[in-house]
Amino acid sequence: MTNMTKTSVLVTGGNKGLGLETARRLGELGWTVFLGSRDEGRGRAAADKLAAEGVEVVMVPLDVTSDASVAAAVELVRAHTDRLDVLVNNAGAPGHLVPPAAATVEDIHPVFDTNVYGPVRVTHAFLPLLQAADHPRVVMVSSGGGSFSVVTDPEQPVSKMHELAYSTSKAALNMITVRYAQALPEIKFNVATPGEVANRKFAATDMNNHTGALTVTEGTDSIIRLATLEPDGPTGTFVDRLGPVGW
Repeated sequence: MTNMTKTSVLVTGGNKGLGLETARRLGELGWTVFLGSRDEGRGRAAADKLAAEGVEVVMVPLDVTSDASVAAAVELVRAHTDRLDVLVNNAGAPGHLVPPAAATVEDIHPVFDTNVYGPVRVTHAFLPLLQAADHPRVVMVSSGGGSFSVVTDPEQPVSKMHELAYSTSKAALNMITVRYAQALPEIKFNVATPGEVANRKFAATDMNNHTGALTVTEGTDSIIRLATLEPDGPTGTFVDRLGPVGW
């Protein structure tokens, strides 16, 4: 069993980018990191890298679009601990930038399966372990592109990114987070975007071909802040690294 005095965290999509950096930073705090990865090979390579840096890490094969994979992940985590302090729902899919007039359900469904149904699937499965923790937190990694206030601002670049799948999936994730927060006040549910909305900046990741102006470390600042909230911290909020973001 994992040392029960340590804080534990599961990070989905933890084998690269924001997920890996989140895992690294929380691991540096002395936390036990369950590193979720759909690709086992990449996941093990990432876990080995963290372990070499002194992080206590357990690689968890985890495809958030698969009920069977999520169920197996729960059993693996249970083999190490009887509680989960923090869940970071980071795994995401950008989809293809299909113009709204051309978009079909087939274009949208895979993005929703990862970005919307995935976090619900994982959160539901891990609720018993979260509820067993003294101070559980769930961080949903979203995007400024999921904010109505951002998308309707003509000064924001995303307002001109004409697509249906990604932005609508993140808007749905935002509402899901608020509804969880309202219904489960004993768990802190919050939304993080890895950018600076006011400055119209985003983090450089594979998802945007590393075109972002912020480093991956800067991009995880909001995630780390929400993952490390104190017991009297907020729930049902949407933040970037500078502060609150409008819904």
